[in-house]
Amino acid sequence: MASDPKQPSKDKEPASAVPIKAGGKKQADARAAAPKAPATEGVAPAKAGDNNKADARAVAPKGPTAEGAAPVAIATPEEAKPARVKAVRTVSVGIAHINATFNNTQVSITDTKGQVLAWSSSGRMGFRGTRKSTAYAATMVSQEVARQIAPYRMQEIEVRVQGPGSGRESAIRALQSAGLMITFIRDVTPMPHNGCRARKRRRV
Repeated sequence: MASDPKQPSKDKEPASAVPIKAGGKKQADARAAAPKAPATEGVAPAKAGDNNKADARAVAPKGPTAEGAAPVAIATPEEAKPARVKAVRTVSVGIAHINATFNNTQVSITDTKGQVLAWSSSGRMGFRGTRKSTAYAATMVSQEVARQIAPYRMQEIEVRVQGPGSGRESAIRALQSAGLMITFIRDVTPMPHNGCRARKRRRV
């Protein structure tokens, strides 16, 4: 029986045709309808339990990045070193410099090398105006300086007075009454030997 040329032969089926199984169309539609997560290049898909591992890595302290480096030790409050207390040296002999002017009285005590250990003035003690040059202000200044040098355990001092102010004697007496033994007193007020020309006298 001659075959009809219009009907395709069963032996000549297209090579690309694949038989569709039962239910295959429904599975393809379900995959197409599911939302796709944004894909990132080089990132592997997350597996079950990866979230727990990521949390553990975030909580764990980070170690040094360099290979072979020793781990950094964190100091606890118990291991912290105590603060060092500066020891005060003992100065048994010192020099008291008293500068008494018409407006102020300054007292400073140094060691034999000239390093200042304590100082004060009438203005620092709170006196203002004409009260700065009084004998009472000089007494308060000397008492304050004697209190400042107490940690040095000073016993003997040499007094050097400069200036014509009224607080000269009061400052010396206050140092003596504070318990300091005065070895000698020296007046170091500079005296001109016909140096600069003096100012003209006031007409009163």
